[in-house]
Amino acid sequence: MQFLFHFGQGEGGQAYKVEREELPPGEREKFDQGWKVNAFNQYASDRISVRRYLPDYREGKCKVDTYSPNLPSTSVIICFHNEAWSVLLRSVHSVIDRSPANLLREVILVDDFSDLPHLKEALEEYMDMLKVVKIVRTKQREGLIRARMLGAEHSTGDVLVFLDSHIECTTGWLEPLLERIAFNSSIVVVPVISTINDKDLHLSILKHQDVQVGGFDWGLTFRWHEQTHRDKNRPGAPYSPVRTPTMAGGLFAISRDYFNHLGKYDPGMEVWGGENLELSFKIWMCGGILETSVCSYVGHIFRGRSPYKWDVKVKDPLKRNLHRLAEVWLDDYKRFYYARIGFKTVDYGDVSERKALRENLKCHSFEWYLTNIYPELFVPSKALASGDIENVAAPQCLDAPVSNEKDRKTVMIQTWPCHKQGGNQFWLLSPENEIRRDDYCWDSGVQEGSIGLLHCHGSHGNQMFTYENDNTIRHQGQCLEMRPKSASVRLARCTGSVNQLWKFNRKPYLPSKENNEQF
Repeated sequence: MQFLFHFGQGEGGQAYKVEREELPPGEREKFDQGWKVNAFNQYASDRISVRRYLPDYREGKCKVDTYSPNLPSTSVIICFHNEAWSVLLRSVHSVIDRSPANLLREVILVDDFSDLPHLKEALEEYMDMLKVVKIVRTKQREGLIRARMLGAEHSTGDVLVFLDSHIECTTGWLEPLLERIAFNSSIVVVPVISTINDKDLHLSILKHQDVQVGGFDWGLTFRWHEQTHRDKNRPGAPYSPVRTPTMAGGLFAISRDYFNHLGKYDPGMEVWGGENLELSFKIWMCGGILETSVCSYVGHIFRGRSPYKWDVKVKDPLKRNLHRLAEVWLDDYKRFYYARIGFKTVDYGDVSERKALRENLKCHSFEWYLTNIYPELFVPSKALASGDIENVAAPQCLDAPVSNEKDRKTVMIQTWPCHKQGGNQFWLLSPENEIRRDDYCWDSGVQEGSIGLLHCHGSHGNQMFTYENDNTIRHQGQCLEMRPKSASVRLARCTGSVNQLWKFNRKPYLPSKENNEQF
C-alpha cells in the first residue's frame, strides 16, 4: 500500500524529476510501461504521496472571502476507465481532504468497464475505508457521456460536480462554486483548470488576470481565449467570476435540478466529444449563465494522446456528435461547420427529441448567442474577401497550418502549390483588415520581414493588412512579396513586381454543398 504522507519530490505541487536513462533496466521497464498504458509519467506519480501537500494558491480577496454556512450539498462524480491507481486515489483524496465535510454528500466513482485488476476488489476495499465514496460500475463500455449520466442518476446531492479522474483539488476549491449556484441555480460554474505536467506532475497555477475563457472554432473544436477587454473590466475584477462562452467540459458544477431541466447530456452522442459545447450552448441559449470562478483551482493532467481503445458500433463517433450538435443548436450557421469539414457527413441518428427539447425550453437562436455571448467569434459571412490567396506570377498560394498550441511554436506563412481544397490555404479578410482563419491572424511581429500566424488580438498594429485595388497586400507601407526560390514570403518595398500581386476573391464566404469550398 502506498504511503499516505511523505516529504520530498512532488510535495507542494512541485515536480518529481526522474531521468529514465539513470534507472536500472527493471525500473526503466516500469517507467516505459507507465507511459504506454497511461500516456503520462505513472512512474513519477507512484512515487508521490496520494495525499501530497499543496499550498493555498488563492490570492487577495479569494483568500479572505467567507461563505454562507448553508451552501447546497454536493455529489462529486468522477468517471474512469483503467485509471492508474496513484492518480485515481490522489484525485479522490484531494476532493475529500479539501472539501468541507458538511458540504460533501458523496463522491461517486463511475467505473466505465475497467479491466485492470487494481480497479476491482482492491479499489472496493480502499474506498470502503473512506466512507463517503460510492462505486458504480457499468456493464459495458459506455463512454464519458453516458457514464456521467449514470453517476448523476445515483447522486443525492443538490449540486453535481463533474471531475475527471486525473485531477487534484486545491484549498478552497468547492465553496466558490457552490456559492454561485446558491445565488442562482441556473448558473453553471467552472473552476480554473490548472495544468499538472504529464512528465513530472508539477502543478502550474494561473494568475487571476491570466485566466482564460472558452470558445470554439467553426470545426466545433473547443478553444481557449484570453479574456476580452469587457471581461477584464467586469465589476469586481479580477476576483469576480468571469463569464465564458463555452467550457472545456471536464470539470464543472451544476445544480442537479438544472442539469435535469436542461435535458442532461444528449443520449444520442457517443463516447465523448462535443458534449461540452452542447451543454455550453444549451446553458446560454436557454436562460442560464456559464462562468469561471477565479477563486477555485483544480489541477488536471493534460495528456498528449488518449491511451484508450474503443470498440464502437457507430462510424466516427466524434463526427456523429458534432453533426448532432450542429443540427440541433447552430440553426443556419451550421453551414460553416459543414463547410469546414468539406461537407463530408455521417449518420448522426434521430435528433427530433433534442430539437423538441430546445423548443420546449424556449431557447434563443444561435444568432442571439453570437451577438450577446460570443461577439468575438468571427463569422465568415462578414468577410470582405475569402478563399485562397494565389500569386499572379505562379500558381503558388499562401499556406500555413494552425499554430501548435501545446508547444506554442509559431507557424510562418509560406507559399505552396495551390490545391483549391481550402484547409491550410483558406483565408478570410475581416472588416477590421485582419487576414485570418478562425481566431488566428497574420502577424508581422514574429520575425522581421516575415509573417507568422498568431491569436487575433483585435488591436490592429502588427495584424493589420489591406488588400488594395492594385492586388497588392500591404502592411505598414510595405508589400507582401513571394520569394520563389525559398517558398517563403516577405514584406518588402512596393515595386509593382508580379511577385507582389495576389488574387484574393473579393466576396464574403457563403458556403454551400454545391460550391464545396472548404475552409
